[in-house]
Amino acid sequence: MTTPGMTQPGMTSSDPDEVGGSSDFVCPRCAAQVAERFFGPCEACRKQLAATFTKAAVDVEVARFEPVMHVTPNQVATKD
Repeated sequence: MTTPGMTQPGMTSSDPDEVGGSSDFVCPRCAAQVAERFFGPCEACRKQLAATFTKAAVDVEVARFEPVMHVTPNQVATKD
């Protein structure tokens, strides 16, 4: 438990409960020392990943569904 006014280890903000406080850690992708709010890839890695894996939307033509009869009707149903 921390006392008011003290920072938790790794916190650069003066108030650990402050929204937007950041912590220092090593980026798990590029191994650079960064100060981010949440643990994960740094800003540069996130931009690179977004540029690499983002694709433009493409309209795809789908053939119209045509139901197929897989059963042969019985003799009583075909009787006139």
